[in-house]
Amino acid sequence: MLHGQWRAAEGGVEPAPPGLELRRGDALLVVDLRRDFLPGGSLAIPAGDTVLEPANRCLQRFAALGLPVYASRDWHPPGHSSFRSAGGRWPPHCVAGTPGAEFDSALRLPSDTGIVSKGGAGGDDGYSVFGGTDLHRRLQAQGVRRLFVAGLATDFCVLNSVMAALALGYAVAVLRDAVAAVDMRPGDGERALAPMQAGGAMLAATADLMG
Repeated sequence: MLHGQWRAAEGGVEPAPPGLELRRGDALLVVDLRRDFLPGGSLAIPAGDTVLEPANRCLQRFAALGLPVYASRDWHPPGHSSFRSAGGRWPPHCVAGTPGAEFDSALRLPSDTGIVSKGGAGGDDGYSVFGGTDLHRRLQAQGVRRLFVAGLATDFCVLNSVMAALALGYAVAVLRDAVAAVDMRPGDGERALAPMQAGGAMLAATADLMG
């Protein structure tokens, strides 16, 4: 299932390690690299900014090969049910139209990136990029069969998005150096990898995609 070298129209594509050779049917999914989740934001993940450089390498690689890129964003209304003020778990974050809901300026998204807004409905925390969105339909329309996942946070939105993708039948590779965890309890991020692997996800590094 994981063989056959794909070549871009403008020239050859360097082969990646077995099983990670990029080809038609692959897409990159960047989960929630928003300002509020980075250091200085209202719901900052301490190591969140460490994923920007590896994520940008992947973005450049996928763009060079003409492969689809999608980026998700929490896009909450004021007073969203996930906020503590409404009885939820989190401080207000990623309120639609505010600076904290924007993608970080250091993230080099291609101009044709597919944006996926989530968590807009009351009662939906927006942990999965597939929950209440049209992402599955869009991926199917582009013939996507395998997702490479980067972003935040390993133990929440990455975990739930990966598990949903696996349930929908996608092959998934989680890019370990391009994800970071909230780690409310030390080690939560590492523990979150276990169900992803058990469900069939591959753990990889961004260097594996560079040829």
